[in-house]
Amino acid sequence: MSHKFPPLNLPPAPLPLAQKDGDIYVWDAIRKKQLKLTPEEWVRQHLIHFLQSLGYPVSSFALEGGFVLNNSLRRTDILIYKNAKPTLLVECKAPKIKITQTTFDQAARYNLHYQTPWVVLSNGLQNIAAQVDYQNSTYHFLKEIPHFDEI
Repeated sequence: MSHKFPPLNLPPAPLPLAQKDGDIYVWDAIRKKQLKLTPEEWVRQHLIHFLQSLGYPVSSFALEGGFVLNNSLRRTDILIYKNAKPTLLVECKAPKIKITQTTFDQAARYNLHYQTPWVVLSNGLQNIAAQVDYQNSTYHFLKEIPHFDEI
């Protein structure tokens, strides 16, 4: 059923898929609803499962939260809370969207609103993780996405 969705550079996820009227839907266990499976949702659902394998509890996830940036409504793909504070912002892209400085800048702009100390950007094929150094206005890029205990 996932023939139009490419294999990702993430561990396989046991996604509950269903077909309806020619479209594929995935059950989102965090939002507790069926969602149309788009390429970006394919990446988001795999990242959710991967983050859970890294110790991120279901209760720490907030998905597609809205906020206003430059008078426009924007949505974060995944926001991780720790100790009731936004701690890690995750921006998901479809696999065909290349991860570039421009896509990273988008995640960084979104993070201006939340001021999280950690940012992750993924198209499912490439995963970029960075720790934000607000004192020096820089990012320290990491070799891998940190475990929940490390953030």
